[in-house]
Amino acid sequence: MPLKYLHTMVRVKDLEKSMAFYELLGLKETRRFENEGGRFTLVFMAPPGQEDCPVELTFNWDGDDGLPDDSRHFGHLAYEVDDIYATCQHLMDNGVTINRPPRDGRMAFVRSPDNISVELLQAGEAQAPAEPWASMDNSGHW
Repeated sequence: MPLKYLHTMVRVKDLEKSMAFYELLGLKETRRFENEGGRFTLVFMAPPGQEDCPVELTFNWDGDDGLPDDSRHFGHLAYEVDDIYATCQHLMDNGVTINRPPRDGRMAFVRSPDNISVELLQAGEAQAPAEPWASMDNSGHW
């Protein structure tokens, strides 16, 4: 029986703040569904040209008080980037903490406003180690 990937769903506490984070990564809103009866909004975001690989942001209008503060049970989202250093610099310039810097020129981790881990992987071969990344310590959990 063949399977088809549909999406990865993450719950978000502040829809606008979470959307702004994923937009910094380069994702765009591809569709939105608002359900007044269920009191929730679903926003699907994907990299341009990859609309069939979205992340679904689920926002419950009445909050998610029952959710744990740390969403580590989820795991992470992973995205390939053309330039790991430029991507991390762009995120830092916009207030995002680089939890696991790309010291190896290959991999970094950041967290969304909802504590979702996002892995960034350099496309192709790793870049040569470079500062400030090579000597940057980990920050928090990733």
